[in-house]
Amino acid sequence: MNEGTGIPVVSVVGKSDSGKTTLMEGLIRALTSRGWRVATCKHHVHEVDIDQPGKDSWRHARAGSRVTMISSPTQFAVVRQVESEQSLDEIATEAAAGGCDILLTEGFKRSGNVRIEISRLARSDEMISEPTEIVALVTDNPNLRPEGVPIFGLGDAAALAGFIEERFLSGASTPQGDAHNGD
Repeated sequence: MNEGTGIPVVSVVGKSDSGKTTLMEGLIRALTSRGWRVATCKHHVHEVDIDQPGKDSWRHARAGSRVTMISSPTQFAVVRQVESEQSLDEIATEAAAGGCDILLTEGFKRSGNVRIEISRLARSDEMISEPTEIVALVTDNPNLRPEGVPIFGLGDAAALAGFIEERFLSGASTPQGDAHNGD
Protein backbone atom coordinates (compact mmCIF):
# COMPACT_ATOMS: atom_id res chain seq x y z
CA MET A 1 0.00 0.00 0.00
CA ASN A 2 1.29 3.44 -0.84
CA GLU A 3 1.60 5.45 2.37
CA GLY A 4 0.46 8.78 0.95
CA THR A 5 -2.45 7.67 -1.22
CA GLY A 6 -3.66 4.35 0.08
CA ILE A 7 -3.42 2.73 -3.36
CA PRO A 8 -0.87 0.01 -4.10
CA VAL A 9 1.98 0.70 -6.49
CA VAL A 10 3.32 -2.37 -8.31
CA SER A 11 6.32 -2.01 -10.62
CA VAL A 12 7.15 -4.37 -13.48
CA VAL A 13 10.91 -4.45 -14.02
CA GLY A 14 13.32 -6.33 -16.24
CA LYS A 15 15.96 -5.95 -18.89
CA SER A 16 15.20 -4.15 -22.13
CA ASP A 17 13.16 -6.30 -24.55
CA SER A 18 12.27 -8.80 -21.82
CA GLY A 19 8.50 -8.41 -22.32
CA LYS A 20 7.60 -5.75 -19.74
CA THR A 21 5.10 -3.95 -21.96
CA THR A 22 3.41 -7.17 -23.06
CA LEU A 23 3.12 -8.24 -19.42
CA MET A 24 1.72 -4.81 -18.49
CA GLU A 25 -0.92 -5.10 -21.22
CA GLY A 26 -1.97 -8.51 -19.90
CA LEU A 27 -2.13 -7.27 -16.31
CA ILE A 28 -4.15 -4.20 -17.29
CA ARG A 29 -6.65 -6.32 -19.23
CA ALA A 30 -6.95 -8.91 -16.45
CA LEU A 31 -7.36 -6.38 -13.63
CA THR A 32 -9.79 -4.14 -15.50
CA SER A 33 -11.90 -7.14 -16.54
CA ARG A 34 -12.25 -7.88 -12.81
CA GLY A 35 -13.54 -4.36 -12.19
CA TRP A 36 -10.37 -2.65 -10.92
CA ARG A 37 -9.54 0.88 -12.03
CA VAL A 38 -5.91 0.76 -13.16
CA ALA A 39 -3.49 3.64 -13.65
CA THR A 40 -0.16 3.09 -15.38
CA CYS A 41 3.09 4.97 -15.61
CA LYS A 42 6.00 4.19 -17.93
CA HIS A 43 9.39 5.42 -16.72
CA HIS A 44 11.72 6.96 -19.29
CA VAL A 45 15.28 8.00 -18.59
CA HIS A 46 15.18 10.56 -21.40
CA GLU A 47 12.83 13.46 -22.06
CA VAL A 48 9.91 12.45 -24.23
CA ASP A 49 7.42 14.47 -26.23
CA ILE A 50 4.04 12.98 -25.34
CA ASP A 51 2.19 15.76 -27.12
CA GLN A 52 2.19 15.65 -30.91
CA PRO A 53 4.68 18.09 -32.42
CA GLY A 54 2.98 20.82 -34.39
CA LYS A 55 -0.42 20.40 -32.72
CA ASP A 56 -1.96 23.36 -30.88
CA SER A 57 -1.27 22.05 -27.36
CA TRP A 58 2.35 21.28 -28.29
CA ARG A 59 2.66 24.83 -29.63
CA HIS A 60 1.17 26.22 -26.38
CA ALA A 61 3.85 24.41 -24.36
CA ARG A 62 6.65 25.56 -26.68
CA ALA A 63 5.38 29.14 -26.31
CA GLY A 64 5.86 28.90 -22.54
CA SER A 65 2.70 27.40 -21.01
CA ARG A 66 3.72 25.61 -17.81
CA VAL A 67 0.56 23.43 -17.80
CA THR A 68 -1.13 22.43 -21.04
CA MET A 69 -4.49 20.68 -20.91
CA ILE A 70 -6.31 18.88 -23.67
CA SER A 71 -10.02 18.22 -23.28
CA SER A 72 -12.46 16.25 -25.40
CA PRO A 73 -15.82 14.60 -24.70
CA THR A 74 -14.09 11.33 -23.76
CA GLN A 75 -10.57 12.30 -22.59
CA PHE A 76 -8.74 14.85 -20.49
CA ALA A 77 -4.96 15.15 -20.47
CA VAL A 78 -2.57 17.37 -18.57
CA VAL A 79 1.01 17.97 -19.64
CA ARG A 80 2.85 19.80 -16.88
CA GLN A 81 6.44 21.04 -16.85
CA VAL A 82 8.27 19.92 -13.70
CA GLU A 83 11.51 20.97 -12.04
CA SER A 84 12.49 17.38 -11.20
CA GLU A 85 11.31 13.87 -11.85
CA GLN A 86 8.17 12.94 -9.93
CA SER A 87 8.48 10.35 -7.17
CA LEU A 88 6.32 7.24 -7.18
CA ASP A 89 4.39 8.73 -4.24
CA GLU A 90 3.60 11.84 -6.31
CA ILE A 91 2.59 9.71 -9.29
CA ALA A 92 0.41 7.51 -7.05
CA THR A 93 -1.27 10.63 -5.65
CA GLU A 94 -2.20 11.61 -9.23
CA ALA A 95 -3.53 8.10 -9.89
CA ALA A 96 -5.61 8.12 -6.70
CA ALA A 97 -6.97 11.57 -7.55
CA GLY A 98 -8.09 10.08 -10.86
CA GLY A 99 -10.14 7.48 -9.00
CA CYS A 100 -7.82 4.54 -9.56
CA ASP A 101 -7.46 1.47 -7.32
CA ILE A 102 -3.90 0.56 -8.28
CA LEU A 103 -0.89 2.05 -10.06
CA LEU A 104 1.13 -0.30 -12.27
CA THR A 105 4.48 1.07 -13.35
CA GLU A 106 6.94 -0.10 -15.97
CA GLY A 107 10.64 0.53 -15.78
CA PHE A 108 11.11 1.87 -12.25
CA LYS A 109 13.99 -0.55 -11.63
CA ARG A 110 15.09 0.88 -8.30
CA SER A 111 12.31 3.20 -7.13
CA GLY A 112 9.45 0.80 -6.50
CA ASN A 113 9.10 -1.01 -3.20
CA VAL A 114 6.85 -3.66 -4.78
CA ARG A 115 8.51 -5.09 -7.87
CA ILE A 116 7.67 -7.95 -10.19
CA GLU A 117 10.58 -8.93 -12.39
CA ILE A 118 10.23 -10.42 -15.85
CA SER A 119 13.17 -12.41 -17.15
CA ARG A 120 12.86 -14.00 -20.61
CA LEU A 121 15.45 -16.66 -21.45
CA ALA A 122 15.81 -15.39 -25.04
CA ARG A 123 16.99 -12.08 -23.59
CA SER A 124 19.02 -13.13 -20.54
CA ASP A 125 19.62 -16.04 -18.21
CA GLU A 126 19.85 -13.93 -15.07
CA MET A 127 17.77 -11.50 -13.05
CA ILE A 128 18.42 -7.77 -12.50
CA SER A 129 17.06 -7.86 -8.93
CA GLU A 130 17.96 -9.74 -5.81
CA PRO A 131 15.25 -12.21 -4.74
CA THR A 132 14.60 -10.12 -1.62
CA GLU A 133 13.76 -7.10 -3.84
CA ILE A 134 10.86 -8.70 -5.72
CA VAL A 135 7.41 -10.07 -4.81
CA ALA A 136 7.12 -12.30 -7.90
CA LEU A 137 9.08 -13.49 -10.93
CA VAL A 138 7.71 -13.98 -14.44
CA THR A 139 9.99 -16.20 -16.49
CA ASP A 140 10.39 -19.03 -18.96
CA ASN A 141 13.77 -19.96 -17.48
CA PRO A 142 13.55 -23.24 -15.51
CA ASN A 143 16.87 -22.43 -13.81
CA LEU A 144 15.57 -19.23 -12.18
CA ARG A 145 13.88 -20.38 -8.99
CA PRO A 146 14.65 -17.88 -6.22
CA GLU A 147 13.62 -19.24 -2.84
CA GLY A 148 10.38 -17.84 -1.46
CA VAL A 149 9.46 -15.95 -4.66
CA PRO A 150 6.25 -16.95 -6.49
CA ILE A 151 6.96 -17.76 -10.16
CA PHE A 152 4.63 -17.20 -13.10
CA GLY A 153 5.00 -18.12 -16.77
CA LEU A 154 5.37 -15.51 -19.50
CA GLY A 155 1.76 -16.04 -20.62
CA ASP A 156 0.34 -16.13 -17.08
CA ALA A 157 -0.87 -12.52 -16.78
CA ALA A 158 -4.28 -13.65 -15.47
CA ALA A 159 -2.70 -15.73 -12.70
CA LEU A 160 -0.33 -12.88 -11.84
CA ALA A 161 -3.30 -10.48 -11.74
CA GLY A 162 -4.97 -12.86 -9.28
CA PHE A 163 -1.82 -12.77 -7.13
CA ILE A 164 -1.76 -8.95 -7.24
CA GLU A 165 -5.47 -8.80 -6.45
CA GLU A 166 -5.16 -11.13 -3.47
CA ARG A 167 -1.97 -9.61 -2.10
CA PHE A 168 -2.51 -5.88 -2.73
CA LEU A 169 -6.18 -5.25 -3.46
CA SER A 170 -7.94 -7.46 -0.93
CA GLY A 171 -10.38 -5.36 1.04
CA ALA A 172 -10.39 -2.55 -1.54
CA SER A 173 -13.64 -1.62 -3.25
CA THR A 174 -13.99 -1.94 -7.00
CA PRO A 175 -16.23 0.44 -8.94
CA GLN A 176 -18.95 -2.19 -8.70
CA GLY A 177 -18.56 -2.45 -4.92
CA ASP A 178 -19.60 -5.91 -3.68
CA ALA A 179 -20.29 -7.07 -7.24
CA HIS A 180 -16.56 -7.85 -7.58
CA ASN A 181 -16.19 -11.61 -7.67
CA GLY A 182 -12.48 -12.11 -8.38
CA ASP A 183 -13.03 -14.40 -11.41
